[in-house]
Amino acid sequence: MSPSPDDTRLRALWVLLLAALIAWVAPLLGLAVSGNPITPYLAFPPRTLPATHAPASWLWFCLMSVPAIAGLGLIVLAVARARPQTDVVEARRAFPLWGWLGLATLAAGWFAAWSEHTPAEWRRHAFTPLWVGYVLAVNALLHRRTGGSLFTARPLWFATLFPASAAFWWLFEYLNQFVRNWHYVGIHASGEWDYFIQGTLPFSTVLPAIASTWMWLRQFPRLEALRLPAVRARPAAAWLAVGAGALGLAAIGPWPEESFPVLWVGPLLLLFGLQHLLTGTSLLAPLASGDWRPFLQPALAALACGLLWELWNYGSLAKWQYSIPHVQRLHVFEMPLLGYAGYLPFGVTCALVMDALARLVERRPLYSAP
Repeated sequence: MSPSPDDTRLRALWVLLLAALIAWVAPLLGLAVSGNPITPYLAFPPRTLPATHAPASWLWFCLMSVPAIAGLGLIVLAVARARPQTDVVEARRAFPLWGWLGLATLAAGWFAAWSEHTPAEWRRHAFTPLWVGYVLAVNALLHRRTGGSLFTARPLWFATLFPASAAFWWLFEYLNQFVRNWHYVGIHASGEWDYFIQGTLPFSTVLPAIASTWMWLRQFPRLEALRLPAVRARPAAAWLAVGAGALGLAAIGPWPEESFPVLWVGPLLLLFGLQHLLTGTSLLAPLASGDWRPFLQPALAALACGLLWELWNYGSLAKWQYSIPHVQRLHVFEMPLLGYAGYLPFGVTCALVMDALARLVERRPLYSAP
């Protein structure tokens, strides 16, 4: 018997709340059990100070390259094996006027972020219009190809992504206090609330950008035909995922130098496990039939957005800089090369949050096969 619409909404809400609660509490418990103070991590809004980490090591670099290469290899293998439909006829439409407005906003934001002739106060706030312009432009590309866009096809869900995105990324800012892998420079805030508002505006564009990129990627026949061997999740696997995610996040408090990659994997495991246990299904359920699109497409979308985040961050006045133990080498923009691997699980985490929000506000799953 399938759950009622109201029950679907309630379960989706519990998935989000429990995942956030466990992610917040687990590192504090790890610190408390190991005898370390937790008070410094309770300040709001969370701020990460620069930190000196273990020096770069080729041994660590090689070991951590293995999962990164495996993740990219999985995408390459799925694309190579894809058998897209050959009878798809594209009906391209004119690029909409609001898409040109998005491109103009993106260009103006990029110029303002990088130009030394732009007043400093404008430069510090250019990242938000830049990414709003990107979201408009990608949805215009989607409209050109399909005749629709996310904010016309699913307006309530899409609008919800913006505040949810801000809360979502503030949670990562909180977790970053334990591992101190990035910090911000060029920020000028008169107080804590000013800093919170300045951070919330650009943070609110993370989920909309990845969602828009994901749905645009779905319009490419080869990327919409990604199939690999079936993987079936059982309740025991869901419990294992929740336990592993919680324990991993507990470890980032006392052992940040060794467990920092869990920052990107732990929330994914929590969301997947809780969604499976509380709703009886998951965004990743299609993997049981060999359909890997809801797993690989958002990972690829996040990687694409990540490259743009790092590009546009590189010349900005208000920006983030990285300090990652063991692998701080071979930079592409500000990011060490292996750091880009984190975008792959991050994209799946974003997709799980988007799916829970779709169940919450629309009473239906986000992903559906064509």
